[in-house]
Parts: sequence; C-alpha cells; structure tokens
Amino acid sequence: MKNNNSLLNIKSVAELKKSGYVSKSIKDELRDNLIQKLRNKEILFQDINGYNETVMPDIERAILSRHSINLLGLRGQAKTRMARNLVQLLDEYIPVLKKGDLNDDPLNPISTAAKKDILENGDAAEITWLHRDKRYVEKLATPDVSVADLIGDVDPIKAANLKLDYSDEGVLHYGLIPRSNRCIFVINELPDLQPRIQVSLFNILQEGDIQIRGFQIRLPLDIQFVFTANPEDYTQRGAIITPLKDRIQSQILTHYPKSLEIAREITAQEIRITPEQQQRVIVPEIIADVIEQLAFEARESEFVDQKSGVSARMSITAFENLVSAAERRAILNSELTTHARFGDLIGVIPAITGKIELVYEGEVEGPRNVAYRLIASALRRKMPQIFPDPELIKKKKLENPYEKIVQWFTANELELESDESDESFQKKISKVDGLSDLVKKYLPGIDKKEFPIYMEFVLHTLAEFSLLSKHQMDNGISFSDLFNSLFSDDFNDEN
Repeated sequence: MKNNNSLLNIKSVAELKKSGYVSKSIKDELRDNLIQKLRNKEILFQDINGYNETVMPDIERAILSRHSINLLGLRGQAKTRMARNLVQLLDEYIPVLKKGDLNDDPLNPISTAAKKDILENGDAAEITWLHRDKRYVEKLATPDVSVADLIGDVDPIKAANLKLDYSDEGVLHYGLIPRSNRCIFVINELPDLQPRIQVSLFNILQEGDIQIRGFQIRLPLDIQFVFTANPEDYTQRGAIITPLKDRIQSQILTHYPKSLEIAREITAQEIRITPEQQQRVIVPEIIADVIEQLAFEARESEFVDQKSGVSARMSITAFENLVSAAERRAILNSELTTHARFGDLIGVIPAITGKIELVYEGEVEGPRNVAYRLIASALRRKMPQIFPDPELIKKKKLENPYEKIVQWFTANELELESDESDESFQKKISKVDGLSDLVKKYLPGIDKKEFPIYMEFVLHTLAEFSLLSKHQMDNGISFSDLFNSLFSDDFNDEN
C-alpha cells in the first residue's frame, strides 16, 4: 500500500512537481493497491466472514477491471460494510488544491475555483493533503432525494453575495457527487431512488459530465461508484431502471453464511457485550449453536417471507438478549457468575419477532408462536448431533435410551422457573431418573458446570420430539408426561 507520509510537508504545486508525484485516478489507485495486497497474499477485508471463496473474488475482479459496482443481496449481508471497507485500498493521503471546490488534483484541476487559483498563482498555488478516511461519501436513497442533492443547483444567495449574474458559473452550488471527486461514492438502496433521479446519473457514470439548470459543464469527475440494492425492492418499492443498470459495470451477488461455523464467527465479531457481562455470563457452545441455527431455520420456514430475507442481525441481537436474560437472573439471585440456560431462550423472542417478515400463514400463526416454532426446529436439528435421534429409534425400533426419563414423568412433573438460582435449577433437574446417566454416557468429558445445561437440553428436545409435554408458564417451563397432559387438556376443554 502506497504511503504518502513523506510528502505531507509539501505545501505548493511547485514542491509537488519537484517531488516527482504522479497523478492517478481513483480506480487505478484501488487497482494498484489491490494488486499489492494480492501479491502479499493478504485478505481483502479482515472483518468480512464467509465471502472469501464467493463474493470477494468478484469484488477483486471488478476493481481490477476499474468497474463501478452494484452489490445485490438481501438485508444483513454486509453490503454497506464491504463498500465502506474499500477505503482500505486507497492511498493514505492524496494532495488537493487548497482553494479548489471539488478535491481538485493539483496537476489536473477541474473546478472553476481551482482553475482560477492556478491561473493567478501558478505553481505557487497552495495544496493540502486529504486522508483516505475523508474520501468516502455515502447517501441513502430515499424518495425525497433530489437532483440538486446529488448533482447541484443554482445558489441565489451565493449569486447575491458575490454580485454575480445567473449566467455566471460561479453561482452554482455543487451537489454530493461532484464534491465526491476522487472519492468512493456509495448510494445505498438504489431502487428506492426515483426513476427521474436515476436518470441524472447516466452521464456521470458514462461520460463524466453534468448539467445544472442549463449549465452544460464538462467535469471529468474521478469517482468510484458503489451501489447497494435489495432484490425485494425491485418488486415492492422500486427498481433500478434499465439504462442505469446497463451503465453499472459489475453486479455482485451477496449471500447469507453457508455454515453454522461462519455464522458463529460473524456473531462473535459483531456482538456488543460489556466486560461485566462477559465475566458474569458463560454461554455454552451448545446454546450458541442453537442461537445461530435459529436464523437458518427462519430462512427455510414456511411462515417467513423468504424474499425479504433473515438478517444476520437476528442472531447477533438474539445472542445479546440471551446474555442479558442470564445476567438478569444472576443479578436477581446475587450470583457472581452463571451459565446461560435453555430456559433463557425466552429472552430471545423479541430479537426474533423484530427481525422476520411473515407471510400470511405466519401472520395467522402470530409472530410469537412463529418464534417458538423456530426455537423448536433449532432444538430438533441439534439433538441428533449429540444424542441418539428419537425419530430414528422409533422408526427402526431400536432400544430406547430415553425410556427411563420418560417413565419418570408418568408420575412426576418438573417446573423450571425462569429466574430461579443455579443451585435450585440443578437440584430440580437432578431429580429426573435416567437423565444424568444419559448425559454421562454420551458426553463423558463434559464440563461439570455445563452438565445441568445438557440435561435441560435433553428435556427440551424430548418435548420437541413428542416424548414429553412442555408447557410455557408465565414464570418458566413445566415438563410432564405427554399422555397425562393430553387427557388433562381434553378434560379442561370439556369443562
């Protein structure tokens, strides 16, 4: 990566020319620095997971081709983050004319003010240095965005103050795009931009000139354009008009994590947990896996609108809520540390209901019930990875390792309260015959402190496989015999 720190003491065009500085377009700058990264076997973006074999090569090819880019994908697929990370491929500093309006290159000025400065002062014109962090401009496309916002307009106040005629180019006020000269310019959610506004981008993308209120100005703008779009928007809110889409040279498709391991890496990277929470709450690996599995289940659920997508933010906020639920319980019981329990999953419901769009069947079911179904599906998916598959046992008529546990519930009921202490939780769950022996048999090396969590997991999953009955109470969960529960429910219905 080119470092211009040694040039920062240069303050004039003359000194810049003497240094041997060579102007370079932003697309060449990105290309050259990317080539250096590739030669050094460096990862393009350190904080983007799951795209190294898919999306990243496409982005690299687009940059090498000096293309404008459209990142197309569902919500929560790191499109904006990738756009922002492109700044890492810029030189650390570039020189700009101090009196220029548009980050003017001292050796190739384009604005009226910059050209006037060079005309009057020649090589004595002053320059300053622009850091790469200042070379990123982002605009969210909304229906109220105007051509004046993006391109510019005549400024009557400026005309009055400077006593200029409206035919004078000096009355122009440049919009975001011209002021982003030599920068990365990003428009998020491009389909939301009104078609007539999208039209204003045609010439900038193709020829580099702009027209403002009758002023035909030839401005060879040097900009790396990046757009983001959600496929859902194409039918529900708007569309990228065909001529504009034709001018965007590379359209790159993003996707959700393809494995649980990558999803966990993303969540671990993005969660915001205080040091106090980290010290107080320990999240067993099995629960972390179930949290991640929730998003995978939602992306396949018949109740969830798949066109809308399920953001990775669902897993992140669900994990944060899980930790907070365990922390709250520990605080109420004056416990210095605690392990997250499956009963704490009740705390992740708000993170699920706020992150999924439901189809008609899901609306009928209700968002809370859909959330419960997703949790149930995640538990069922995880069970056969650790313990014998109850469905396989039933299908092949194998010896049932859960029989003793199920038998215990024919005469007993177990209530696990959401806010009860770890000591009370362990005493209660240890009363279930056969439960401890089962966990010891299949997980002989399990951490002693996590042992009760796996016991609880068995109860939850047996209920999901219809071997036990599970009832959600206001203050916790009760487990009981499945058939007794059915008869009890029938009796209550009749009365």
